[in-house]
Amino acid sequence: MTEDEVLHEFRTSEALLEGHFKLSSGRHSGYYLQCARVLMEPMRASRLAAALTAKIPRELRSSVDKVVSPAMGGIIIGHEMGRALGKEAIFLERPEGTFELRRGFDLKQGEKVLVVEDVVTTGLSSKEAMKAVEAAGGQVVGLVSLVDRRGDGVTFDVPYYALLDITFPTYSENEIPAELAAVPVTKPGSRK
Repeated sequence: MTEDEVLHEFRTSEALLEGHFKLSSGRHSGYYLQCARVLMEPMRASRLAAALTAKIPRELRSSVDKVVSPAMGGIIIGHEMGRALGKEAIFLERPEGTFELRRGFDLKQGEKVLVVEDVVTTGLSSKEAMKAVEAAGGQVVGLVSLVDRRGDGVTFDVPYYALLDITFPTYSENEIPAELAAVPVTKPGSRK
């Protein structure tokens, strides 16, 4: 699947939004990707997971024992990645503010884990998820996401692959361009 085809999936599902958005980081943007919308249609989610799986080198794919994704955003794509890889898919939650396995989910000591996200921006939640996997006994062998929105300097200690690499300009509160400032601001996403 090409980047244009992936963007078409986002546009068709009305998951690529244009306007004035205040992001969870506090920065402002004229664009927002709502991955929950692109994943709400099961066949589309399956196609995107298959395309993301194809981006992972065969040797890494074959080494994965289990797929782990952080809640909420990673659950659907994580489940579909598990299906595409033929592996169990579980998720992490933050009941007390930090990621942990619950609901009877566990990892065997040394189990090789692929961490799956919807969007990676600052990398902080991905790193927190990988730390939780390791604390539970797993060994993270890779990280994948539907969308890579990382800024400069955001790196990981494991191989990272994304289906779509896209960077929209973001602005601090005091550097918002006049044309963006003229648009009413909304705060999308799950963190209010």
